[in-house]
Amino acid sequence: MNLPWHLYVMAFLYFIAGLNHFRNPRLYLKIIPPYFPNPKLLNHISGLGEIFLGIALCIPLLSNYAAWGVIALLMAIFPTHLYMYFDEKARMGLPKWVLLLRMPLQLVLIFWAYQYI
Repeated sequence: MNLPWHLYVMAFLYFIAGLNHFRNPRLYLKIIPPYFPNPKLLNHISGLGEIFLGIALCIPLLSNYAAWGVIALLMAIFPTHLYMYFDEKARMGLPKWVLLLRMPLQLVLIFWAYQYI
């Protein structure tokens, strides 16, 4: 079974994003809502998840499951987008309109992943 090239693009993006959790953890720790326990652990879990999902998307036997995993991950990290929008300290200097646009972008990313199920 041949996988479409755009699936590899998605896989690459998640793989790189996952690596970035370890390369620049402070960036992610700032945007994890304070009501979640153990932000360092959550950062590691989400980073490893993105790396694993990026790899699994490239394996035909696993790509379907990985697409479901991407959808679950995108839903799980949505509170981060809300937190960034409503909390000035978590904004990282981004304008509110950019943060507002990120929320529907999650739906686009979910739809993109759904194409591979």
